[in-house]
Amino acid sequence: MKYFEVAFNITTPQEHLQDARDLLAALAAEAGFETFEDTPEGIMGYVQQGLFDESALQQVIKDFPLNGTTIEYSLREAEDKDWNEQWEQEGFEPIAVGDRLLIHDGRHLGDVQLSHFQHVIEIDAHLAFGTGTHETTRMMVSTLLDLDLTDKRVLDCGCGTGILAIAAMKLGAAACTAYDIDEWSVDNTRHNAVINHVDITPLLGDATVLDNLAGQTFDVVLANINRNILLADMPRFREHMRRNSILIISGFYQEDKALLEARANELGLQLVSQKEDQQWTCLLLVCR
Repeated sequence: MKYFEVAFNITTPQEHLQDARDLLAALAAEAGFETFEDTPEGIMGYVQQGLFDESALQQVIKDFPLNGTTIEYSLREAEDKDWNEQWEQEGFEPIAVGDRLLIHDGRHLGDVQLSHFQHVIEIDAHLAFGTGTHETTRMMVSTLLDLDLTDKRVLDCGCGTGILAIAAMKLGAAACTAYDIDEWSVDNTRHNAVINHVDITPLLGDATVLDNLAGQTFDVVLANINRNILLADMPRFREHMRRNSILIISGFYQEDKALLEARANELGLQLVSQKEDQQWTCLLLVCR
């Protein structure tokens, strides 16, 4: 299939560049983009030519919510190759989260003994985010390992590969609903659920899909998304939580913790614990 390669040049204070990258990637998915990679100037995005909505992209840039940021882009036809096949060939090395859980791609196990781990997850990552290689994903999984998820109902917001939903099911959750704005990610979550022999219901859309779940509540809500989307979507998460429900969030920097904790407090969510890895933070909050 034919792709456009779009180079985004982001002008913003250096300390906000990664936030701007993450936010732009999330919003550009609405214009049809499937995958991104960081560049020194911003990000490079890839979109199928037949699905590219340039007017939607221009609107995203016009309404970009990060103050003091400007975005320019240039577009060209990408080299004609199978992007998914390229990722599958590259894959990733096995990732151990403590000594209890191993994440692997099924092709790069080497001498790793699966029997040494209590839980094993295979991720066939079709260009979706969430293999465990990123610090935020590892912290989210590590936090889940500290919980008793037996018979719990879980919501995974922005599911990517489905890794968090799969981990929750492997750890004893009774049911898990997931959603993502990227159709590719929804399909990948469904695929990875099958190869891991767990039952997950993935939905396509942003947090507004939760409006179709009126009256449903969850014991644990997971959201590994960027700061601005967390701030915007947290009230919707709260609508589907009850007393003692848990919200686990990551995808933001340590310097943003106070802002997110303040937003959580406004909604009756109390910080109980946190993890830090490099410059990233993961918070566990409880509904009071």
